[in-house]
Amino acid sequence: MADILIIDDDLEVCETMESLITRLTHNCASAHTLDAGHRMIREGNYDVIFLDVRLPDGNGLDILPDIMALPDPPEVIILTGKGDPDGAELAIRGGVWDYLLKPSSIREISLTLGRALKYHEEKRGRDADRNLDLNGVVGESPIIKVSFNLLSQAARSDSNVLITGETGTGKELFASTIHANSKRKEAKFVVVDCAGLTESLLESTLYGHRKGAFTGAQADRIGLVKLADGGTLFLDEVGEMPLSMQKAFLRVLQERTFRPVGDTREQTSNFRLVAATNRDLEEMVEKGTFRSDLLYRLKTMHIHLPPLKDRPEDIRPLCIYRVHQICRQYGMPPKSFGSDFHPALESYDWPGNVRELFNILERAVVTAGNEKTLYAMHLPRELRVQMAKAQIERMTGGAHRPEPETAPIPEPVRKIGQDIFEDIFEQELPTLRDFKSTAEKVYLGELIRQCDGDLPRILEVSKLSRSHFYSLLKKYGLAL
Repeated sequence: MADILIIDDDLEVCETMESLITRLTHNCASAHTLDAGHRMIREGNYDVIFLDVRLPDGNGLDILPDIMALPDPPEVIILTGKGDPDGAELAIRGGVWDYLLKPSSIREISLTLGRALKYHEEKRGRDADRNLDLNGVVGESPIIKVSFNLLSQAARSDSNVLITGETGTGKELFASTIHANSKRKEAKFVVVDCAGLTESLLESTLYGHRKGAFTGAQADRIGLVKLADGGTLFLDEVGEMPLSMQKAFLRVLQERTFRPVGDTREQTSNFRLVAATNRDLEEMVEKGTFRSDLLYRLKTMHIHLPPLKDRPEDIRPLCIYRVHQICRQYGMPPKSFGSDFHPALESYDWPGNVRELFNILERAVVTAGNEKTLYAMHLPRELRVQMAKAQIERMTGGAHRPEPETAPIPEPVRKIGQDIFEDIFEQELPTLRDFKSTAEKVYLGELIRQCDGDLPRILEVSKLSRSHFYSLLKKYGLAL
């Protein structure tokens, strides 16, 4: 007996499906809004969810990442009353089991439900026999947990895997984790950096060479393809592989045979291929710079790693993991975090992704030294300035469009504001009262200097009244 949830605002559809599912001896519950359904998913433990796309309070596809991030995610069958090919694509990419158009026949619903339940049961049994070693793979956001689920599937299979994502998102870490959890884990994980080798070097590096095959080949050399025999061959930045080499490598991938440079005999290698790239290979195929047949071979399984800016909720666990790792590496006592540390990091876009974050954290730990707590002040100056500039843009209108009734801030004033804030960001902030007094005194001194003490000009530039101006001079002990 399985637990089924229907999320659909059509009461007649819910009643019909509840009746069918009950007759099939399963438990069934229903919700008529996205919010109610989402709440029931969090509180319950369902095997299959029938999910409508268009609901009164939102799109059903929006909660797919949350569903897929559950420890034991149910199978999702999307329901919709309209043909929506884009919605179908999004649903399938999001990991749903099937996509049905309403009204569907009772036979079609029954068959789809039966297949989904059978798959779900088999998946549970498979997962129960396997505990993944995710050492170093950190994240709690729904979007990264989708990638974790795909990693788990890849580790259980022997298929080719293509990992895509921006530089610094952890593609090599995912590749090595797939290997470490696969049946090939006792053999070697061999890395090939396609971007760091010329065409002639890449061929020799991959396939090896015989002595005398070319100038400088003073001895036989085993290629990385052979070195990965029985293990995993990881092609990093595969999009950089020269087009002229792609056809030859496709044959190696298909036949698992190759010929070292300068040799007449073919060799074999039983390797598992994992490739990674930060480039859009499909776009390269359209431009003719990457072979479509090679892409299809590489992409038997596809894992996309989202940029860090799309999963800010992962910054805190990544910080905790990395700082603990650094302290242990340097023989330091564990460090805690000040209340301003994580919010400061979460305000930054991280163009270098996790790699940049880890580098920044190491610098912060070194800067803190024996101090027990990490604060935003321990972050590198250039990073803090960049974060300050982003805050200043919001505060002074550089990136923010003022409301219609608000007068725009003049450019000279905005520039002065940026300079002042960038300067004070490098030290402990004074009170607002002290800051305003200091800024006012500095302004008056510069006003007098630029106007050469000419009172009418001073009053014209500052728009102060004579009495107000003299009261300020008295307040700050200044004179014309």
